[in-house]
Parts: sequence; structure tokens; C-alpha cells
Amino acid sequence: MTFSIAGFCRETGQFGTAISSSSICVASRCPFIAPGKGAVLTQNVTNPALGQRGVQLLVEGLDAEAVLARLLEHETYPQWRQLQVLDAKGASAVHSGAETLGIHATRQGRDCVAGGNMLADEGVIDAMVAAFEAHDGELAERLLAAMDAGLAAGGEMGPVFSAGLKVTDRASWPVVDLRVDWHAAPLAELRMIWEHYLPQRDDYVLRATCPDASPSYGVPGDER
Repeated sequence: MTFSIAGFCRETGQFGTAISSSSICVASRCPFIAPGKGAVLTQNVTNPALGQRGVQLLVEGLDAEAVLARLLEHETYPQWRQLQVLDAKGASAVHSGAETLGIHATRQGRDCVAGGNMLADEGVIDAMVAAFEAHDGELAERLLAAMDAGLAAGGEMGPVFSAGLKVTDRASWPVVDLRVDWHAAPLAELRMIWEHYLPQRDDYVLRATCPDASPSYGVPGDER
């Protein structure tokens, strides 16, 4: 009940994911990123432990195919899982078990990988990869463009209600980690949050790394 994409920016070294679903709070359990090392998307009948283990394996230096093989080797119910792995070189690996729900598809693109289940059409995933590859600029913008293209191509068979955007950079934490847990138009809401967050994103990193040089929050009581 989900469609998602993971992407890599060769210019900045950023990794990111974007996701949407008819299920509530999808971004709380499906996307996982290891800064500088890659990303794992675990969905369908979701097992978040696969995402946790997958990023550990990426940090250990395994490539996407090796990570996927290791995950499936130790997963008790691989037939229920849909997985996409993207590694530090932009290579990817995919899996859709025999019990993946409804119309489903995965696609491996240039520095990206996408997948979905309970789709209106397999072309949804093709549209996402094409949009990611066609757009330039901020990785987050490219991921959102891919999600918009997927939705325009039909998205899920039914309406979606949650969405998320996550991007890692040089910091050890995600510099973008935005979620819409329940909304009638979650991708539109997610883009609105992103557009408000972007002008402040770098300031929040600076506050963590160099607080004496960071700008004021601009709220009552902060007179710096």
C-alpha cells in the first residue's frame, strides 16, 4: 500500500528517500538511510528491522546486492516483503516477494531505485524514475518531483494519506526529516512543509556544529 523512491546525489554525496502510502505514519517505519553509505526501503507487509539491519550492512561496506542477499537469507517471511536497496556507489537491488500486494513493481534507475505495491498501474514506478532522472538541483526536490510524477501516473489504487521526505548530508543525522502522518493530500502538504523548512535547514545544522555563530531563531525572547 506504498510507493517510494531512494536517491543519491553525486555532487553533494547526499542520500534521500521519499514515500507515500494509504497507511498512517508510513515514514515512521519504511525508509532507512546510512549517511554517506546508502538507503533501504522496506514496505508491503513491513518489517522495519530489515531497514535497520540493511543500513548496518551498508555501513559495513557491503554493496546493494550483497545487502539484499543477506537480508533475505535471514528473513523468516521474505515472501511478504518488498525491499529496495541503494548503495554508496548509486547501485541498487530490489525484491518483491510472492505475497506482495496487488499490482506491484520495482525499477532501478540512475542513482535511484523505486518501488510500490497496490498500485494503479506498474507505470507509476516508471514515471517516478523518469522524473528523478530528468530533474536537476536539490536531491529533495528531485525526490519530491518523482513522487508527484508517481501520483500523477495513478499512484496507489486508492487514496494516500501519509508521506515522508528524508535526506542525509555530511552530518550524522538527517538534515531533512519531514513527515505527514495523516492528511487528505499528504504529498501537497509535504511539499509545503519542505518549502518552509528549506530556508532554515542549514541554520539548524550550524546550530548543532557551531552554536556561537548560529543565527537567531527570530522568536520572542531570543534577542541575539
